[in-house]
Amino acid sequence: MITSGPAKKLSVYVDESDKTGGKPVYEALLDLFYRNKIAGVSVFRGIAGYGSDGVFHTAKMLELSISLPVMLVAVDSGEMINSVLPAVTAVVKKGLVEISDTYVVTCCGGKDD
Repeated sequence: MITSGPAKKLSVYVDESDKTGGKPVYEALLDLFYRNKIAGVSVFRGIAGYGSDGVFHTAKMLELSISLPVMLVAVDSGEMINSVLPAVTAVVKKGLVEISDTYVVTCCGGKDD
């Protein structure tokens, strides 16, 4: 687990309605990251966006749209991110997967002292 210092950030952009094995892709990825003990992962639901297909997805079009953009962000060491990358790319058939360098300033265990 990274407490501070250089790290890698893996960002995955998919549609909320994308599925793999009958399960939403973002849920499958969250499970994958958890099983592989990736230090930290968050899932963000967008209010609007479009991908390389040029199709807009927005909450304005339908009050309860089920195909909004979803972004997962995972942060850990380069070794840990690289270890899950083949499994991530196997799950993401449509979307964007990117890795960038980052620097963790502080990270805590979450328990009150």
